[in-house]
Amino acid sequence: MRPFWIHQLVEYVIGIAIISQGIQDPKPAGPALAGLLVIINAAIVRGPMSAFRWVGRRVHRWLDLVMMALIALIALQPWADVSATGRGMMLVFLIPLGFLWFYTDWAERPARKQRRVDSAGATGEQVGRTAGRLAGSGYRAIKNRTRSD
Repeated sequence: MRPFWIHQLVEYVIGIAIISQGIQDPKPAGPALAGLLVIINAAIVRGPMSAFRWVGRRVHRWLDLVMMALIALIALQPWADVSATGRGMMLVFLIPLGFLWFYTDWAERPARKQRRVDSAGATGEQVGRTAGRLAGSGYRAIKNRTRSD
C-alpha cells in the first residue's frame, strides 16, 4: 500500500498533466475541467500535501470514485464539444487514477497528541513507581540484613 502523501502528489501531477494536455487541444474546456477537478479533489483532503483540509481520507476515498466517474462522463458524453484526442486522453488518465485509488493506504494519522503519547517511553508515574519499589526493596534488604546480624 502506498502512503497517502504519494496519493496526493500523484493526483496533483495527473491533474496538471490533464490540464497541460487539454490546453494544447483545440477544445480545451473538457480536459481543463477534468484536470481542475483532480487538483481540487487532492487539495481538499486532510493530508500532508493539502491546501484546505476540509474532508477526511474516508470521504476522499469516495470522492475519488465520484471524480473518476465524472471524468468518464465528461469524456464519454455525446452532447458537449470535446475533441477525440481530449476524450481519449481523459480516459487514458483514468487508468493511473484507478491504480492509485486501489493501492493507497487510506488510514488516518492519529492526532499529534496521541502520537506523542504512543512514542513516549516511561511516563513520570511509571518512573516514580519503579523508584519507590526499588527504594522499598533496598530498605527491606538492609532491614533484613541488620536483623540477622
